[in-house]
Amino acid sequence: MTKKTILLLFFIFLKFALQYLILNPEYDLHRDEYLHLDQAKHLAWGFTSVPPLTSWISFIILKLGNGVFWVKFFPALFGVLTLVLVWKTIELLKGNLFALSMGASAIIFSVLLRINMLYQPNSMDYFFWTLLYYTLLKYFTSDDKKYLLLSGVVFGFGFLAKYNIVFLLLGLLPAILISEHRKIFLKKEFYYALLTALVIMLPNLIWQYKNNFVVFHHLKELSQRQLVHVDIAVFFEEQLLFFLGSCFVLIAAFIAFFTYAPFKKYRFVFLSFVFTMALFVYFRAKPYYTIGLYPVLLAFGAVYLEKILNSGWKLYLRPLAIALPLLSFLPLYEIVFPIYNPEKMAEIAPRFKKINQVRWEDGKDHTLPQDFADMLGWSELAHKVDSVYNLIPDKANTLVHCDNYGQAGAINFYTKQKNFEALSENADYINWYQLDKNPIKNIILVRYSDRTINDFEKSLFQTWEYCGKIENIYAREFGTQIYLLKGAKVDINELLRKEIEKKKN
Repeated sequence: MTKKTILLLFFIFLKFALQYLILNPEYDLHRDEYLHLDQAKHLAWGFTSVPPLTSWISFIILKLGNGVFWVKFFPALFGVLTLVLVWKTIELLKGNLFALSMGASAIIFSVLLRINMLYQPNSMDYFFWTLLYYTLLKYFTSDDKKYLLLSGVVFGFGFLAKYNIVFLLLGLLPAILISEHRKIFLKKEFYYALLTALVIMLPNLIWQYKNNFVVFHHLKELSQRQLVHVDIAVFFEEQLLFFLGSCFVLIAAFIAFFTYAPFKKYRFVFLSFVFTMALFVYFRAKPYYTIGLYPVLLAFGAVYLEKILNSGWKLYLRPLAIALPLLSFLPLYEIVFPIYNPEKMAEIAPRFKKINQVRWEDGKDHTLPQDFADMLGWSELAHKVDSVYNLIPDKANTLVHCDNYGQAGAINFYTKQKNFEALSENADYINWYQLDKNPIKNIILVRYSDRTINDFEKSLFQTWEYCGKIENIYAREFGTQIYLLKGAKVDINELLRKEIEKKKN
């Protein structure tokens, strides 16, 4: 076994280990994770919230027992694969042990550690961005046409992971067009690659067509509720924080594209960064959308630094360069990751504000970072709903109806009940009601803290009662209420059917 292999295995082990060490067991899963896990039970070529690839991974997790270990394993795996791709890119660029170690350190001790701790499409998304760059670099280096065709495959599956990769393509095309590689547009293999990507994407595109292109509705809603709060100054501030300890590696990459002769033919990578970043700024994208642009740049920067720090006193800077990502990571460790319980995290909350970690999607500052608050209160909610459900003799005719997807998904994940599924008219759950089956006689209603049961809802049932709420003050869902409505006086199935159709249209 070579030194390179041993070193790579060490970094892989370190990456996997850290992904599990940064999570305090007092936290539940994140609200988005529950939704993605429930998609495994309703496999389709598309969903309201995300493309289908996440549901395929969820199906594997379900077959493995749906345990927390496996939920966390797959985002960690895609993080490791991203690391390996950076490693392979450095080898492609003729980098040796220092450059390889520099690139691995920069990837491990970066924002990707935070991204890879949650089971969301982002980990796959950044992996596919890095893989697309790698296949293009292989093609432009070797002129082997199979890598061009492989780029089409990568883009196709990247599209099925997250539509965000379209922005990368929109940045890459003009970048290649104005580079020395523009002749690629005259090659038939380029169009074969596009056709390959289209074939892979086609089932999802057909699904979108049949569902009135819900992705555009989702984007419109995202723009109105979240992207409108994106501050351009904060957007650029967070770019610096993503790879804080390795910013010097990124700067080295930018310099290398214009001063290091062997990298001249790869200048399209820099141009694609500029074009894609400009698109994100124009559309007021969330800062983390850009993260997939950076891993390939770290590979270039690491190789260039290896060439610069290659003799005399400069050699002594190499250990420091490798250690800098770790050294800058240590002060942030306790405020960027949920390593402490919520009470302790609340005590150190002022530190979060300094790095914009407590600003939520509503544009306001809160006690804990939104991701942390979104990992609390869920098991409490599920256990309380279970307790209410156990008191109902007529379980087959009882619906657990929630205000949002996080509530429904969490109840489904933690429930001890069999043949049970909480639902919501929110996100993908709106498509999963089976109103042609048993008539609904009872409803366990899970409501936002500021939404009480109204007189109309009371009039539909013989009795109703308040059954509790989420009491964890640090949870984003703090105060979420539980009501039990029993003995329907009207056809609830028909009422729900009409309401769902109205919302879909």
